[in-house]
Amino acid sequence: MSAAFEPEVDGTAWWDHEAGPVVRPYMVTGGRVQPVTADFDLISHVVAVQSLAVDTPSPEHQAILALTQEPRPVAEIAGRIDLPLGVVRVLLCDLLLAGLIARYDPPSTDDLPNIDTLQAVIHGLRSL
Repeated sequence: MSAAFEPEVDGTAWWDHEAGPVVRPYMVTGGRVQPVTADFDLISHVVAVQSLAVDTPSPEHQAILALTQEPRPVAEIAGRIDLPLGVVRVLLCDLLLAGLIARYDPPSTDDLPNIDTLQAVIHGLRSL
């Protein structure tokens, strides 16, 4: 074992001085690989409904709550807390079930105007 890699005193985690804490993603989620409820889309927005909860289960949950004090897409949350997307989705599901976050999905493309309508508007504006 190199000098840069040492176990923590209480034995609960490992620390690499160059990389930071080294914990397998499945340990962060308690071995779960799929969210319990509906899957979070990459562009779904998440916002904390309550400020940081005292009884939040993990530091990762707390980091998500701190980051989502304003609405953020799932992809941005994963990037900012530097965890794999699958892990973030499981953690978001935990927070959603606990009532600590709200989820806002993007509108369906079926509700948006089709390309022909948009082109007609552009042609109409150009003719003005």
